[in-house]
Amino acid sequence: MSFFKKFFGKSKEEQIDASSVQEEKLEQELLVEDEVLEEKEKAEEVQEEILKETTEKLTMGSADILVNDEVSVDKIEVLEEILEADLETNDEALAKTDEEEVENATKLSEETEKKGFIKRLFGGLTKTRDSILKGVDDVLSNFRHIDEDLYEELEEALIMADFGVETTLHIMESLKEKVKQEKITEPSALKVALQEIITKLLTDQPREEILNPNGPTVILVIGVNGVGKTTSIGKMSHLFKSQHKKVLVAAADTFRAAAIEQLQVWVNRAGVDLIKHEEGTDAAAVVFDAIAAAKSRKSDVLICDTAGRLQNKTNLMKELEKISRIIAREYPEAKKEILIVLDATTGQNAIQQVKLFKEVADINGIILTKLDGTAKGGAIVGIYESLKVPVKYIGVGEQINDLQPFDAEIFATALFKES
Repeated sequence: MSFFKKFFGKSKEEQIDASSVQEEKLEQELLVEDEVLEEKEKAEEVQEEILKETTEKLTMGSADILVNDEVSVDKIEVLEEILEADLETNDEALAKTDEEEVENATKLSEETEKKGFIKRLFGGLTKTRDSILKGVDDVLSNFRHIDEDLYEELEEALIMADFGVETTLHIMESLKEKVKQEKITEPSALKVALQEIITKLLTDQPREEILNPNGPTVILVIGVNGVGKTTSIGKMSHLFKSQHKKVLVAAADTFRAAAIEQLQVWVNRAGVDLIKHEEGTDAAAVVFDAIAAAKSRKSDVLICDTAGRLQNKTNLMKELEKISRIIAREYPEAKKEILIVLDATTGQNAIQQVKLFKEVADINGIILTKLDGTAKGGAIVGIYESLKVPVKYIGVGEQINDLQPFDAEIFATALFKES
């Protein structure tokens, strides 16, 4: 037995054959492995290519995204600007709306107050209106033709209604001229003609604004005791404050007992400030301090109460002259108004008061109070005709809003309009 066979259990030839088979098998395995490796490399190359393409796409996509982001940012910024502009516009619109609402509310309040005043005026003039209309109607109903007897009776009716002699004569002359020009023949037509003439007398009064539109105004309020000076000052203060004016009041009636205390009550109701001294002090000194306060507080209106005595005209004249000098010296930029307060219930006597006060003061206008409850409201027609002093304000009650600027047309309508 050969060594190989003994040792390996096979012959050398058999062993060689077996080795050849193994080698071939190994070569085949190696070839397969090479093929696998090659396939694997190809797969890896494919994967790398895919990865590269993907990366490039992703990069391009990122750029697109960035561009889109930039566009989006731009869009957002534009939208924000538009939104901010809209918000600003809305804020401005809202602010404007608020201002308009406040203005409209103020106007509505003023209109409501004016309508309420007109209603009270119509009611307050009931006695005067009844006195005029009844007298005129009684005369006209007794005549079928217009003649001198009719004119005489109409003249008497107007005098009885407190128009005054001078004013009545003027009215009758105008009436006769109107009848001739318009060829009026029916007595009943004279009622309308009278209303037109009296309305013209009232509306012929100058309508200058009492307040200075470009600076401060000082108003001296004069009149006899008991006509309603104190209440008129309180009501005027309320009226001016409702017109958004800054009002200051000077208690320069230091003569009458309790005048300062009564004025304090009214200015408190009006919600304005009062400058006052002790009773019996110099009235001009009060006005001097009030002017200084008005300047420092930038007041629009300074209303000065004054003593209401007439029994000593010399002292009154000196006091008003002194006050006027102080105003001219210390407050030259202020417009000065002197208003006299008259009680409508005194009728024609009110005209006499104006004449007396005109001797000591340059009166600019009249405040006519207590028109409610009197049959002598016709006196207002003759005040300007006789004195050439216009009626500026009228009062028809005790409430703080019962004083309003005089409107001639409304007054004339209220004077003749039947209920």
